[in-house]
Amino acid sequence: MKRTAAEGTGLVSQLCRHATLDSAGFRGWAERIREPWRAHRKLWELAFICQALEERGMLQPGRQGLGFAVGAEKLPSFFASLGCRITATDLPSDDERNRPWAESGQWVGNLEALNADGLCPESAFRDNVAYRPVDMNHIPTDLGGYDFTWSTCSFEHCGDLDLGLRFLERQMDCLRPGGVAVHTTEFNLSSNDATLADGPCVIYRLKDIESVCQRLVDKGHRVEPIDLDPGHHPLDAVVDAPPYHQWATDPPARIKHLRLNLAGYASTSIAIIIHKAA
Repeated sequence: MKRTAAEGTGLVSQLCRHATLDSAGFRGWAERIREPWRAHRKLWELAFICQALEERGMLQPGRQGLGFAVGAEKLPSFFASLGCRITATDLPSDDERNRPWAESGQWVGNLEALNADGLCPESAFRDNVAYRPVDMNHIPTDLGGYDFTWSTCSFEHCGDLDLGLRFLERQMDCLRPGGVAVHTTEFNLSSNDATLADGPCVIYRLKDIESVCQRLVDKGHRVEPIDLDPGHHPLDAVVDAPPYHQWATDPPARIKHLRLNLAGYASTSIAIIIHKAA
């Protein structure tokens, strides 16, 4: 699709690419969440969610947000600092699936750790953020009425392709009419046929994304158009291989992680923006 807005603004559903991450707007979000800029798709995901929600009027005092599989990410505390009321969720502490995430520092399982970087004054954080254990495959029915939902590369870990897509459909029930969902996941750049279909991590093909988007539209929701431009910067062609560049420990200037090799497939992040039926 042809862009009509400056890079990093006027966002639609899209693939991760260097030009967007390197835009003034995305660099601004990196500063605001106190992350050094680096060519890492995780930073693109965090900035994308912030920009998409900001453009849709969601990052305002009193707005209610629901985050899934938040791990140790900064978005709950950052959104709370803007006056949003946030419910942050992640796997229960007794769920064996959280073990590798906990060992790598990506699962914390408690409220206090979500403000470890002090993005939000402590009193406002306690007033505006609640933590709740939630399995994405079994979303409690009482989670509803939110203005927005989000997750960063999480639903590919639900167990198989179908479970992740079912989550994407089910979490729409958590939104009020007209609410906004912004979710990122793994996207297969190598094939629209062969892929990782089950296990701890799957990779979604274009046909999987198109199929779930059509189901969402059939239910009356609106899915933002998908921009499939992969980018033309040299780093858009670099596929990081194990051991991958490390988000938290490698010098930012050395990181080249916009794409990665997952079991032989070149994968990157895709962001999907959905508006709940009014």
